[in-house]
Amino acid sequence: MIAGQSLERIVVTRDPAGTRALAGALAAVARAGDLISLVGDLGAGKTQFAKGFGAGLGITDTIVSPSFVLMAEYRGRLPLFHVDLYRLADAAEALAGGLIDDRQAEGVTIVEWAERLADAMPAERLDVLIDGAGDDPRRITIRPGHSAYARYLEAVPATVETADEAGTAAATTPEPER
Repeated sequence: MIAGQSLERIVVTRDPAGTRALAGALAAVARAGDLISLVGDLGAGKTQFAKGFGAGLGITDTIVSPSFVLMAEYRGRLPLFHVDLYRLADAAEALAGGLIDDRQAEGVTIVEWAERLADAMPAERLDVLIDGAGDDPRRITIRPGHSAYARYLEAVPATVETADEAGTAAATTPEPER
């Protein structure tokens, strides 16, 4: 959180395409060295977010969850380093394994299951908290941890449904998140 401020946007996506579209719009303002922390339960849509963000960076490769390799690297307008900490117990394993390195300053690093790094994560990052699973809509909180990341709030499309609007919206049958 930005010192002395409580800036965040809460939006709702109704299906994986909506989650990917939101992430793609956010990627338009990405800069080298950005760190994005993705937090959500299994099946919440973290990988869908990473896919959309990658597409927004112009990446045409298929983006998949790197659970077994821990990090995948993709080339686009900026390099994307997609990290998945699902299989790790804590930060010590990630850091000891060299998961975080100097190359990431050249691109954007997205970390799924970022809460496993806890206090080892720098405060200067964008937190994306995804709430929901299965066929339910996703409530996505976008929270900059530093004023340099406030640009992501401005990049949220005006057409995106806010959490307030979703409270009265009719339910739909979205495609399950992966």
